[in-house]
Amino acid sequence: MRYRRLTLVLFFLLIPAVAVGGALLFREKHYAWISLCVTVLTCLPIFYDFERRETGAAELMVLSVLTSLSVAGRFLFAWLPGFKPVTAITVITALWLGAEPGFIVGSMTALLSNFYFGQGPWTPFQMFAWGLLGGLAGLLAKPLRRHKLLLCLYGIFAGVFFSMVMDLFSTFWMGETFTLKRYLALAGSALPLTIEYAVSNVIFLLALTGPIGDKLDRIRGKYGLFREHETDPDDIRAFAPDESTE
Repeated sequence: MRYRRLTLVLFFLLIPAVAVGGALLFREKHYAWISLCVTVLTCLPIFYDFERRETGAAELMVLSVLTSLSVAGRFLFAWLPGFKPVTAITVITALWLGAEPGFIVGSMTALLSNFYFGQGPWTPFQMFAWGLLGGLAGLLAKPLRRHKLLLCLYGIFAGVFFSMVMDLFSTFWMGETFTLKRYLALAGSALPLTIEYAVSNVIFLLALTGPIGDKLDRIRGKYGLFREHETDPDDIRAFAPDESTE
């Protein structure tokens, strides 16, 4: 009940108040400040709901390890700006543990890794984009686990979506107002990076879904973790290597 009340207050009171207040208080770049505040407020209900749950130490450890893997992956491929395993690990987390853990791993990866890459007003947008991609993957978990083609298409969608969100951030912060012309120009200039990121998502999803999904399945079964998000053991077969016998 409190979670629903907080969500209603955010979306029907605080976010409209931020929009009006930002337009009145900030004469320069008010679109940028409003978008930043709205992005932060949108993430709050998820973190509040996760915080109020009685999450055990074992579940927190699993999420910490997955977040660490995602952060380490971003560090490891820092020399390739558009080639990162962050989305793949976030999506895999959501597929096997649920939408909320997926959101947490994606958003926390952006926050923690940016202590190295640099914190700034872009961080909430990255937290929102990666978190939302994890949350949505959790909602679509069953078909994505069972069909490799759908998972690949989701990886492409994720690359395009993340790029669009960050292009939106750049548009807000480059001028005092939002213009479609500027946004399309930025999106066009970022197209090679968007394609690289979408392709890398597919590569990492195909490479990591089987091994990580299998480990998460075993951990859930052995220790009884994340029971609210049930999975079918047969789902992993779509990503397991062929075991042909002669």
